[in-house]
Amino acid sequence: MSLKNDDYFFISSISEVSKTNWNKCSGLDHPFTRYEFLHALEKSNSVSIKTGWQPHHYIEKNKKNDIIAICPLYIKNHSFGEYIFDHAWADAYHRNGLNYYPKLQSAIPFTPVTGNRLLISNKIKNKKYKTNSIIKNILEEVKRLKVSSLHFNFVPKTYCNLNLMTRQGIQYHWKNENYNSFDDFLQNLSSRKRKAIKKERKSIADSNLSIKLFSGDEIKIEHINFFYDCYLNTTEKKWGSTYLTKNFFIELLENFSEKILFIIAFNNYEMVAAAINFISSTHLYGRLWGSKYNIPFLHFELCYYQAIEYALKNHINKVEAGAQGEHKISRGYLPSFVYSLHWFSNTSFRNAISDYLDKEEKVIDKEYNILMETSPFKKS
Repeated sequence: MSLKNDDYFFISSISEVSKTNWNKCSGLDHPFTRYEFLHALEKSNSVSIKTGWQPHHYIEKNKKNDIIAICPLYIKNHSFGEYIFDHAWADAYHRNGLNYYPKLQSAIPFTPVTGNRLLISNKIKNKKYKTNSIIKNILEEVKRLKVSSLHFNFVPKTYCNLNLMTRQGIQYHWKNENYNSFDDFLQNLSSRKRKAIKKERKSIADSNLSIKLFSGDEIKIEHINFFYDCYLNTTEKKWGSTYLTKNFFIELLENFSEKILFIIAFNNYEMVAAAINFISSTHLYGRLWGSKYNIPFLHFELCYYQAIEYALKNHINKVEAGAQGEHKISRGYLPSFVYSLHWFSNTSFRNAISDYLDKEEKVIDKEYNILMETSPFKKS
């Protein structure tokens, strides 16, 4: 525990507070801000000083010594695993003889999913005032640490009203418009797109593969072992770096399985591909997938179509299938805006980046409109 100052302080490990006290602020619904998820990242050494994610979480207590507000924070010495790309800003700093790293980051490591970052107890009635107070306190910590900047990644649109610079981006999400079934969803697509999806799904149905879903106590260690082999296979081919350790997934299996959905493809009794999802009352979050070998359309089946079917069956409003990927549009995942917040200690760079973000927003708005023109849904 460090820098105790009145009623707030910063901790170097989430284990310095109890699961109960953390979750009283985060709530139990959103999986990625819960203690169990963030603790698994730290305990497994997926998140640590060595990996460039040094925990520096904000904790605030009231006069009764109850925790009333938290904010997951990390001191970063790189920009990997964030999905809000600021490498150009770092290069500009370095070209001008300034250090961009370390920076202070509020994010869920390796997880491009929107959610609250300023987690306030329900005991607090005036949450708007408390939010502004937390931001002020964290900015004071930015100055004390002498880091270059403060960033909040993947925040709700309401956060854009805070006195920080807003950056806009695009992801692709599927929305449940009260469809009765997958076929009902398909009927809302254009004939060409509907036929393409049916063709892709038929290819999987004809390939001697079976798809099974596992959640909660149904998930076994053999599923984790297989999935992690797939994860390693995917990262080696696609990214060249593996952020998450196997122990991270084992920790989730032991303490968080009720929030996990595995979708696994079998060839007879042999597992050949798997996708991991996380569940809230309103969202299904597709996170990672991998396959032992290439099977045409299997990625779409496991990550998109099975996710839609699960959402329909369980009355879930949205499926978020991760960052990027315009190919998702033709499968019913439409462009959606995502937001991040930024503050810079250097006034000159603060002004320059503010101007850049204003111009970038116009480009993103234009891109959004162009992407929406490619929607697979029938024109009303």
